[in-house]
Amino acid sequence: MLLIDPEKLPVDIDLVTPFVLRKITHAFHDIDGTHSLIRDWVPVMTLVTGFVAENGLPEADDPADMAKIMSRYDPAEFPEGHRFAIESAGLSALTQMEWALRRAAQNHRFALPGEKPEVNDAIVARIWQGEEEFPEFAEPERLRAMLEAAATRLFRAYEILLLEMGRDRNLAAANCNPSAWRVPGSLEFLQYLRSCGVCNYFVTGAVIEYAADGTVRGTMAEEIEALGLGAHPGGIIEKLVGSAWNEKLPKDKIMQKICRDGRIDPANVLVIGDGRSEIAAAVGMKALAMSRLGADAERAREIHRALHTNLIVEHYELAKLKRFMLPC
Repeated sequence: MLLIDPEKLPVDIDLVTPFVLRKITHAFHDIDGTHSLIRDWVPVMTLVTGFVAENGLPEADDPADMAKIMSRYDPAEFPEGHRFAIESAGLSALTQMEWALRRAAQNHRFALPGEKPEVNDAIVARIWQGEEEFPEFAEPERLRAMLEAAATRLFRAYEILLLEMGRDRNLAAANCNPSAWRVPGSLEFLQYLRSCGVCNYFVTGAVIEYAADGTVRGTMAEEIEALGLGAHPGGIIEKLVGSAWNEKLPKDKIMQKICRDGRIDPANVLVIGDGRSEIAAAVGMKALAMSRLGADAERAREIHRALHTNLIVEHYELAKLKRFMLPC
């Protein structure tokens, strides 16, 4: 168990929202940008959402062919897509794809049969603000089915582009030199939390697949193994939990389920991330929120401050963190 004492907080740690003395038993960590530097996802998200918002779905049925069409463009051509990528960091990829499709409908590049324009406009705006579920809008079932199918195909095309535009190259480099592809101090910080009895979970928006024996596999599993951060019961990381190709799984729902299943008091959870969704989830469930953001991430820092994160750190300086994160 870890005791986080705000009275011992170093003056150069950015305290955004004050908190009281807190016992921590579990920590939920985002991966990309929080601990791993392997996925340079912003240009890819910019390209995919920007292209679709302006042009509609690529004229192809197979996600690989869709990816090939979009790869002919430069992400710099889509400034709105870039702004959305920054605003939507941490959201489910299916939500991000849905935003692009709904923007295409606003631009008359994608048909939403039976949709009321004012409903679509409202959902577009709310996704931009970080929302992911809209049960109060009774949209036609055929519209929902078509939108979900299109978002899944687009998600698969995005993943193909992500691997091709840098992830595979970076993964190979990380297998040779893991420390160069971890946020500074990441491994030591995770090891320290575990040594204090804190149970670490990785919670990601990436798709997590499972072998017949229940072990995780797929691209994200490969990445954390390359970084020396593999998830194994009783290990540094207890479990890797993520998304699916065809089911929207917002991080707040994932975290709430972990707490329910493990009978964990959210007040004893530390949530660490660089995206909007995990910090909003932490604040919503009254966990302790710590944002991991670079000094140059100006817009992200504005978003996290508005969400009332508790702390912002640039990286994991263990000597500094241990001054207010104490074993107990």
